Amino acid sequence: MTNGRRAIGLDIGGTKVAGAIVSEDGTVHAELRRNTPDTSDAGTMNGLLRDMVSELRAHEAGTGVCAIGVGAAGTVEWPDGRIRWAPNSSYQDWDLRADLEAATGLPTVVDNDGNVAGLAEARLGDTRNDDMVLLTVGTGVGAGIMLGGRIYRGPHGLGAEVGHMTINPDGPRCGCGNHGCLESMASGTALARMGHNAAAHDPDGMIAGLAREADGEVTGRHVTTAAMAGDRTAQSLFERLGRALGIGIAGINAIFEFEVVLIGGGLVDVGELLLGPARRAAREFHYGPPGVRPVPPVLPATYKGDAGKIGAGLLALEEA
Repeated sequence: MTNGRRAIGLDIGGTKVAGAIVSEDGTVHAELRRNTPDTSDAGTMNGLLRDMVSELRAHEAGTGVCAIGVGAAGTVEWPDGRIRWAPNSSYQDWDLRADLEAATGLPTVVDNDGNVAGLAEARLGDTRNDDMVLLTVGTGVGAGIMLGGRIYRGPHGLGAEVGHMTINPDGPRCGCGNHGCLESMASGTALARMGHNAAAHDPDGMIAGLAREADGEVTGRHVTTAAMAGDRTAQSLFERLGRALGIGIAGINAIFEFEVVLIGGGLVDVGELLLGPARRAAREFHYGPPGVRPVPPVLPATYKGDAGKIGAGLLALEEA
């Protein structure tokens, strides 16, 4: 690959929107980040994305970008680029592809954020593989499934919603409306909920103390900070979170045969606090006796939280 052609990659998440200028070899030439507005309707988001594109294009004066790629949390029709619905955002039936093309004059592709992140890992990550799944553990749980070197989307582009498979029907309510989804038990949102409950039971503990210092509600970041500092309560919450993630991994491994399972997103930064229990549960609930069906390795993703914007740029260069 050469790094001559460049595209803008945008990653729309539940709490932040990341943008970058990306070349074919994955090099990031400029990047920026904005918080997702509290009112994340289509009109507000269109204005935010238009401003981000303008700012990024200013970095490329004289060179230019040839396309825009977007990875968005939610149910995205492929290749039309319409976001039908997103459980953690207020936009729905958002014709994002048409809106961005009209606003910028650049060809645009829009896909699910997990799909584009998986594309980045499959093409450029340390464990490049044509048959793999990437699970992004952030505000929600996304997935990018690669089969035979291509993104698996289903017949209408609406497939691979791994975060919303039920792993415990008696579990907590998910943002999608169901109970016990993987996302409701193994995401940053789930971690914040468990941390809030832990702080209520132990107001003198580290989690509660960190929230008081920040003069706010308990967040997943407070739990992460406490766990990294050795707090046993916080670490036990990651044990629960990782176990739920591993159960989900075992479920999708029973359907597909992957060479590797990658874990990305913001929470993977805690390393073995999350990956250790996830691996143990994936082995515990794996289908088939030992030696008959191999258990794929569960590894941290290369690009972690950057995979979405890089993958969105790569998708634009491949498809637009």
